[in-house]
Amino acid sequence: MTATKKRHIAILGSTGSIGTQAVDVIKANPDQFQVEVLTTNTNAELLIQQAIDLKPNVVVICNEAYYDQVFAALDPLGIKVYAGAKAIASVVQMDTVDMVLTAMVGYAGLLPTIKAIEAGKSIALANKETLVVAGELITRLAAQKGVNIYPVDSEHSAIFQCLVGEFHNPIEKIILTASGGPFRGKSREFLSTVTKAQALKHPNWTMGAKITIDSATLMNKGLEVIEARWLFGTRSDQIDVVVHPQSIIHSLVQFEDGSLKAQMGLPDMRLPIQFALGYPNRLKSDFPRFNFMDYPSLTFEQPDRETFRNLQLAFDALERAGNAPCIINAANEVAVDAFLHDRIGFLEISEIIESCLAKTTFVQTPTYDDYVHTDEETRRLAQERIKSLV
Repeated sequence: MTATKKRHIAILGSTGSIGTQAVDVIKANPDQFQVEVLTTNTNAELLIQQAIDLKPNVVVICNEAYYDQVFAALDPLGIKVYAGAKAIASVVQMDTVDMVLTAMVGYAGLLPTIKAIEAGKSIALANKETLVVAGELITRLAAQKGVNIYPVDSEHSAIFQCLVGEFHNPIEKIILTASGGPFRGKSREFLSTVTKAQALKHPNWTMGAKITIDSATLMNKGLEVIEARWLFGTRSDQIDVVVHPQSIIHSLVQFEDGSLKAQMGLPDMRLPIQFALGYPNRLKSDFPRFNFMDYPSLTFEQPDRETFRNLQLAFDALERAGNAPCIINAANEVAVDAFLHDRIGFLEISEIIESCLAKTTFVQTPTYDDYVHTDEETRRLAQERIKSLV
């Protein structure tokens, strides 16, 4: 990538944790990137400020109630303003877009990602739920369209970085590292009384509320296991998880000769974001540098799948295949939202997911419409379960 050919980026979810850090990366590299599209759900004020700073061609406010506010601020600047989920799925197909960074939270990222792939856009994927829900569909479509998917999650970026120059060598095993979250080593008795405030205090990473709770329950690692299966074409028995509290080794790849490659660095999401946006080039940065003397001891332990049931439920869903991963994703989104609104306890998140796995209609070879129906059915069943617990 040369200075004369900027990469034109659409950022879906520009006001969230990943989106705002992507904006920082782009601002630091104005000769490399041009923002073409910005979208958000409800954060109109930050969207307006980002648009004033970055001067995109188009912005989309998903919640139509904020359209007039955004339009009034940006239309005089010549920035096109649209509203609604359908608009997001449409603007990613614009001819002027080279790459789409999908940083939306949850199931909402699926359709825009599909539309971007159909239009032949490169994907920088921060929305892991897209591959969790419909991994087979997404990877097949990407192969048909010749579209590259560059992972943005720190763990999957680490694996991808380890595989650069090794794509011809078969993977024996992928090892995803997990911080263990704020409740590492705690018992189920302890977890039965934890509060939302406690669960939102991640020891190493600053993230949005939903992903922070997912980290505390280890569901985030479970979703990453499913995502890794599709990103790297492995079987479930080729994926392992190890708890690494320092979050310095972001993940590892083991090859057939027994050799291990690891990618290391300080916990900073800007690095995997920049790597995905700039690939195949490593762009110069002023990010803080790792010093071994600051971390003289790196430790590892097995995750407790009995106490933290969500990780095992994710492996179970991956083994079952079909629409099972879609079920756990939808159930988890509803359950986490209920926990964040103080409607259920921490351990009841797993209970709701397990209940939905048992009750939602199973489809072995789902189509896109099947995923939509599965998502709707699971959310209804999850809400019913929550009401029975309250």
